Amino acid sequence: MNPPYMLPRLTPVITLMILLIVTACSRQTETENAEPQAISLTGDALYPPDFDEATLTRLTAQYEEALRDFETDPANPETIIWAGRRAAYLWQYREAIDWFTSGIEQFPDDARLYRHRGHRYITVRQFVKAVADFDRAVELIRGTDDEIEPDGAPNQYGIPVSTLHFNIWYHKALAHYLQGDYEQARDAWEACMEVSENNDMLVATSDWLWITYRRLGLHDEAASLLEPIHAGMELLENDVYLKRLLMYKGEIDPDELYGTDESSPLALATQGYGVANYHRETGNEEKAVEIMREILASGYWSAFGYIAAEADLARGEY
Repeated sequence: MNPPYMLPRLTPVITLMILLIVTACSRQTETENAEPQAISLTGDALYPPDFDEATLTRLTAQYEEALRDFETDPANPETIIWAGRRAAYLWQYREAIDWFTSGIEQFPDDARLYRHRGHRYITVRQFVKAVADFDRAVELIRGTDDEIEPDGAPNQYGIPVSTLHFNIWYHKALAHYLQGDYEQARDAWEACMEVSENNDMLVATSDWLWITYRRLGLHDEAASLLEPIHAGMELLENDVYLKRLLMYKGEIDPDELYGTDESSPLALATQGYGVANYHRETGNEEKAVEIMREILASGYWSAFGYIAAEADLARGEY
């Protein structure tokens, strides 16, 4: 029998398929030649986007380098993790999950593999599986020192801003939140707050915890959360979350925040979900729904803001 890591050795073939798919002349051709990476919460098939040539070349080269590293050292969890991460950056999430699963079969006590697989289970809308992975990761990190998590897409400073413990709690909380399980989401966000040791982590956690407190009717707790937030906070990359928090404080107008970079679907999803929540909490549910639908029309279905909007609308919370 082949060892567990043999299945992902087929990935160069998948890479070639990606090249063929994204250069196809129509969406119909793509649909006919590829299986969807996920099914949305409303039943729609979800496919990778049409990358521009430069982006596709860069991401494919990075993935191929990760494959070579794996071939050189296949029994190293690091090479498995990076192969999975690079596959995910190409929006090949099923392939990424296969990589992390093969790693877990070899290294069942490596929390990093559960953290990354859980993240991609969120992306493909398998929230229950995601929670199970993060629960296992929490068990594995108990009593251990935290560690910086290297970035696959570094910020302009080349300085990673998050840690393993942070990412486990952050994504666990998100997986609960997306299921409408706000009480467990609150508990996980609060645990995440305890390991949010820099401003970038702090504003990201505070933003989601604020929304969760509001959905639980804990308005005093939500207000207290905003007290230390201010416009002069030094950040390396999470300025969008800071702007959302300042909007909740009444220091930024929602019209100023939403649509400041409509050319970026990711920004549309991230900023838009915050603004939609602002309108929800201030009683303008019609506007909230309008923005949520604009987010879904963007097509950037891997963004957390997109998934959250999809989940809210699918549950009929508006």
